This record gives sequence, C-alpha cells and structure tokens, in this order.
Amino acid sequence: MRSEEYAIMKKFKYVEVSEKELEDLIRQAPDAIEDELCYVDHQKRTNRGPLDVLMVDSGGSLVVAELKVVEDDTMLVQGIDYYDDISMNIDTLARAYSKFKINPEQDIRLFLIAPSFSVSLIKRCRWIDIPVFLFSYRCIQPEGSKERILVFNDVAIPSVPKIEKPYILEDRFNYLTNTESRRIAKNFVEELRSWDETNISVDAIKNAISVKFSGTVLCYFSPRRKFFYIETNNQENKWTAFPVYNEDDLESIRPFLKSNMEKLK
Repeated sequence: MRSEEYAIMKKFKYVEVSEKELEDLIRQAPDAIEDELCYVDHQKRTNRGPLDVLMVDSGGSLVVAELKVVEDDTMLVQGIDYYDDISMNIDTLARAYSKFKINPEQDIRLFLIAPSFSVSLIKRCRWIDIPVFLFSYRCIQPEGSKERILVFNDVAIPSVPKIEKPYILEDRFNYLTNTESRRIAKNFVEELRSWDETNISVDAIKNAISVKFSGTVLCYFSPRRKFFYIETNNQENKWTAFPVYNEDDLESIRPFLKSNMEKLK
C-alpha cells in the first residue's frame, strides 16, 4: 500500500449500524449498491410482513431487498417469501409506482444485504431459480464527522454444475408411482394435443411437463408420487395449481384450459 493510500485510510474508521440506520443509508444512496438503482419504498406491507426496501434498477426491474446487520441464514427464506408476495402483485405495484417506470415483464430481482454470508447460504443460492444477488457491506465514518458511508461488495454465487442429461417426457410420467394417476396424466396430455395438433407442443422440463400453445405456456403438469398438479389460469385469470387424483378432477379444469387456449389464439 502506498503512503498516500495509507494516509487516506487513516481518515476513516469502521462502524456498526442498526438495521434502521442501514435501511436509511440505502434509501439515501441506493446507487452505492448498483449504478442507477433507485429507491421506491420501504417497510412495504405484504402478506409476509413488512418488506425492508423496494427498489427499481436501470432496466425497470423491481428489486426486493432483505437487510440484516449480522450474518443470518434465515434471510434467504425471508427474502423468498417477500419475493413471492411481490411477484403475485407485480402488475398492481407497477401501476401504484408508475413514476418509477417499473416494467412488470422484467424478472424481479432479490437482493440479500448483510455484513457477511455463510458458506451454506452462498451454496444454497446457486440452486434458487430466481435472480438472487448477495451484497456484503461495511460502514465507514470519516474521523471527526458524523457522516456514515456504506461500501458494498458483490458476493459471487457459484454456478450450478452442468447437467448433460436431457429431460425426458417418459421420466416425468414415471415419477408418478400410482399407475392410475400415470394413466390419467398420459391420456390427458394426448387429449390436449388433439385439441390443436399443429400449435400445441408438449415438452419435459425440470420437474414438470410444459404444454404450450403457439410457443406460449398453456399449462404445466407437475407430478407427485400419488397425484399430479395442473397449473394454469383460473376463471379470475390467476395462476392456480389444481390437484388431480382421478378423472373427475379433470372435469373442472378442462373449461379453464379451453378458455385459456382461446385467449392465446
């Protein structure tokens, strides 16, 4: 370290902050975390409790930020809970905060902000299938001043090991150990194909089967051992998971799927 750098460093000291102080400092200078990041709201009431900080990035993506002043592995689950609530209300929030030009088509981002993160939390994050970002911080205070400044570090999340094995449709059906449920699932997939053999496609994806109409998702089949879910929009246009245990359960689902397919046309 050069002497002039050392002289500059001597002018600052590291200080601790409370969670409220941390929140206030982030509200005042969100771009210290990321360029052009903009503060939207704090302590936003959700079904999971008050959300620490809500922001929007330079691309119009809403950012859910969970803050801690100590290393705390529970923040990952808390952050996902808030993320889930915000995701279910993204269109409403985009209208409520219209001046921030939030783009509801963009993926919401989850920021976890803390002084440090355990190795366990960092490893768990690589398996989370949402845009999650870790930022550690230190707070510095110039000597002889009450001003406090947050310095952030973007913590790298290791990549998921590459899996070469392709997803196979038959594997998704075979996950159902109940032979009757497996038969119902296969027959109903074939029925869906028959609705429009040109435009309906069926593909195996991670842990589910995707049914698309002209490239847009119509529904998902999510198998469990004894039954399966069909996920699609209900009559209120809300994404819903319908459990299917027998043929009768399909009777109430067919109208939603046919209506949704007509809308996609």
